[in-house]
Amino acid sequence: MPLLPLTVVTTLLHFYIAIRLVPAMGGLAAVPALALLLALAISAVSMPLPFIGLRSKATPLADGWKWLGLVSMGWFSSMFVLTLVRDGGMLATWLASLAFPFQIDTVQAQRWSALAVPVLATATSLIGFFNARRTAAVVRVDVPMPDLPWALHGFTIAQLSDIHVGPTIKRGYIQRIVDAVNALEADVIAITGDLVDGSVAELRDHIAPLSGLRARHGTFVVTGNHEYYAGAPAWIDELRRLGLRVLLNEHVLLKTRESRGAQTDEEHDGNLLVLAGVTDYTAGHFDAAQASDPQAALAGAPVAATTRVLLAHQPRSAPAAAQAGFQLQLSGHTHGGQFFPWNLFVPLQQPFVAGLNKLGDMWIYTSRGTGYWGPPKRFGAPSEITLLRLVRS
Repeated sequence: MPLLPLTVVTTLLHFYIAIRLVPAMGGLAAVPALALLLALAISAVSMPLPFIGLRSKATPLADGWKWLGLVSMGWFSSMFVLTLVRDGGMLATWLASLAFPFQIDTVQAQRWSALAVPVLATATSLIGFFNARRTAAVVRVDVPMPDLPWALHGFTIAQLSDIHVGPTIKRGYIQRIVDAVNALEADVIAITGDLVDGSVAELRDHIAPLSGLRARHGTFVVTGNHEYYAGAPAWIDELRRLGLRVLLNEHVLLKTRESRGAQTDEEHDGNLLVLAGVTDYTAGHFDAAQASDPQAALAGAPVAATTRVLLAHQPRSAPAAAQAGFQLQLSGHTHGGQFFPWNLFVPLQQPFVAGLNKLGDMWIYTSRGTGYWGPPKRFGAPSEITLLRLVRS
């Protein structure tokens, strides 16, 4: 939706919140009512600021204004949802009073519930801000695999996803992530898309710490939808310049241990791990030549190398990945919903929201993301750096 109509809609929704809450607070709550009106006015004016200049010739605003707009966006989201919940509760109470003989002080109920909405919205926004800005915690996950070669038992993959370097995520934030990942001493580092929200010229310096990622077999990246919004070809070149391997519907073969004694070619191939990567599920809409293709990503892989791991940004790549013969898919995209109530809507688009799940014989792990998108807010969906360990079952 273009910026102007979207701004009109969000402004009207701010008016709706004001009309529903401010009069209900009454004269005894004049100071909170005035404070709420001021906060709503600031929110309505500032929310469009992060998007000015993104798709027009207008000059983008400074990051400070974008910070204000994005924080307002997170607070407004909670305000709007809680206002709807309050109105639903008041309607249910009124209907119940018609059906059952009980008395309720409607004026007091409206007043206290009206006061509760901004208090709860502000509290969840503050908690969500802390959760979003802290360095993501390490989540350790064992992935059981039948017939996993003993040479691959204990193989570790550190997964990063959905960092969204941009207006509020900068070099210092990235450096903290790099330090935390390097401390894990993983065999492989996998970045499953949506790394950036901006052009190479804007973000080159902030993404630079990724060149310091260290793992035995290196760092591998696949594109997410946001790379295509930001100019995927330029970002692919930049990530390769930093020493990261970008997998575009292709695979690499990883030899995990030195062979002991003589091995046949088939025995040697059986101890290899096939690590493949596909472009984003929607990449074909931006560049037909980069349409996501799990089957093509396996082309030429040794038949005996049956341990096959796919990096795919969106969980909805899973059916095609399972059909292609992968044993494990690592994805992101969903952010685990990031904060209520958006976690309720993710299943409408994606088959999995977060965590380890199974589709047929294939495991799929969906990261809640290592950063955040838009509002610096995470509530009920903490960010994560995932350390996955392959184990023989």
